[in-house]
Amino acid sequence: LRPTRLSRGLGDEYTRQRVMQAQGSQLTNKYAEGYPGKRYYGGCEYVDVVEQLAIDRAKELFGADYANVQPHSGSQANFAVYTALLQPGDTVLGMNLAQGGHLTHGSPVNFSGKLYNIVPYGIDESGKIDYDEMAKLAKEHKPKMIIGGFSAYSGVVDWAKMREIADSIGAYLFVDMAHVAGLIAAGVYPNPVPHAHDVTTTTHKTLAGPRGGLLLAKGGAEALSKRG
Repeated sequence: LRPTRLSRGLGDEYTRQRVMQAQGSQLTNKYAEGYPGKRYYGGCEYVDVVEQLAIDRAKELFGADYANVQPHSGSQANFAVYTALLQPGDTVLGMNLAQGGHLTHGSPVNFSGKLYNIVPYGIDESGKIDYDEMAKLAKEHKPKMIIGGFSAYSGVVDWAKMREIADSIGAYLFVDMAHVAGLIAAGVYPNPVPHAHDVTTTTHKTLAGPRGGLLLAKGGAEALSKRG
């Protein structure tokens, strides 16, 4: 059945019939723990082919050197970044939820707000991200990681400026681009991959794919594995 209504909620984007058909394949019945060529179970030859194809396409689409296509959601992908780069109690600079941020960027009801010391940054009177405030907070609190990304912000983010601020204090820049990934893939919104240490996205929302997540980075898998 094709949808008969237009959804204005990004999290409720409709996927294509071909995607739903692919998700109903025999791959549903196969354990495939591990990575292509490095599985804990036998009989994963075709799983390897499918996963490697997804990895290659994600890297090409966003200009990344490293891609992990295994997260089941954007939140799970974000959690992977937190646990890879931080220790519980580390300070993180994230966008205020009330001003456009996301639950996983430091909300007290989310793991991010429970496990880490979150310092929120916000927007100025014009409704744009206040980079001066961000730089001031970064200098004052010395966060180990700065988060770029949002769930309800209509402006265009200056990723290079965020990286400049992160570099000024030796912090990681992590970007959650889930809500604009489709626009980035289409080349009509700035791509954070060349600027951020790590990038995550969902595969649904503006990409209109199956529900899942991606981890992306420049520098290759070896460089990523040595961080933190």
